[in-house]
Amino acid sequence: MPTVRAYLALGSNLGDRQAYLDFARQQLAGVAGVLVRGASTVEDTAPLGAIAQPPYLNQMLALDTSLSPRQLLEACHRIEAAAGRQRRARWESRTLDLDIVSYGGHSLDEPGLTLPHPGLPLRDFWRRGLAELAQSGL
Repeated sequence: MPTVRAYLALGSNLGDRQAYLDFARQQLAGVAGVLVRGASTVEDTAPLGAIAQPPYLNQMLALDTSLSPRQLLEACHRIEAAAGRQRRARWESRTLDLDIVSYGGHSLDEPGLTLPHPGLPLRDFWRRGLAELAQSGL
């Protein structure tokens, strides 16, 4: 499979948030078929949704990958699980959240995977991260 540019959003609002973002970047760099090309500035943001919870640290990554979108999502879920993420309720606090925001400009709508991510228009911090990466040529 040819390499495509993907953008991945990292988020954490439990525990050592910065350490979880660092862990995600390190783990992604070790996934066969993934090359982390760049990262945006880390941003402290208010949580989304109606559940009261701590603020998030967020960051956007630019990746080159030969993985399919589903394979990349599965790698993200393995990394989240290794960071102690438990999926119990939507919008709950989490040690680590990895979202595929876009994948090579492709559109996809499958169970559990929609590309581009439907939350992109609602998350200014994602758009700021993408703009920062674009300004650096990524």
